[in-house]
Amino acid sequence: MPNHYDVTTIAVRPNTHPKALPVLKDQTAELPGLLACWFCDIGSLNRIMIIRSITDLAANLEERRKLLAARNPFGIGDLITEVTMDTYTAFDFVNPIAAGELGPCFEVRTYVFKPDGVMPTETLWREWLPKRMKVSPVVTAMVSSSGTVARFMHIGPYKTLDERARIRAKAVNDKVWPPPGGPDHLVRMENDIYMPAPFSPLR
Repeated sequence: MPNHYDVTTIAVRPNTHPKALPVLKDQTAELPGLLACWFCDIGSLNRIMIIRSITDLAANLEERRKLLAARNPFGIGDLITEVTMDTYTAFDFVNPIAAGELGPCFEVRTYVFKPDGVMPTETLWREWLPKRMKVSPVVTAMVSSSGTVARFMHIGPYKTLDERARIRAKAVNDKVWPPPGGPDHLVRMENDIYMPAPFSPLR
């Protein structure tokens, strides 16, 4: 059974995420399936990412409708400049996202596929991810089914940015990553480093 996730990204006014996060602690406590609440530290700044597991797709759409209809979305409506809410489905060979202390640096890489890019990428990852996982863990690898499609998001946890650089260099040197031919299936790539809010289950 594939694992589905709600990935909500909230853009806030510059330098207001420290004000937004304490409010989101209470707001997200009421939402089912909370796995992560992170803020972007490098990359697309002033953004907060909330990841939740989805067990009932219809119920998730109803939750989104209520949030969109709220007079004060997430309790921080005065700070918000943009919100995106997307559904992702993880590859079936990737473990479910789970709470724990894996970071605190989370590299979120998002790609947009060519129209025929999903299946070749899944095939490559199925073969190459076990080799990559021997070097360091991967939080998830998942494909969007809403918004701009198809997007591919994978997340890697690191203790420090120095560790990230060392691990990436080792993976390349050991010829276990990236999968050969992977970029051939992409049209756009984005990379951001997120840090966990104090209350984030995955941190």
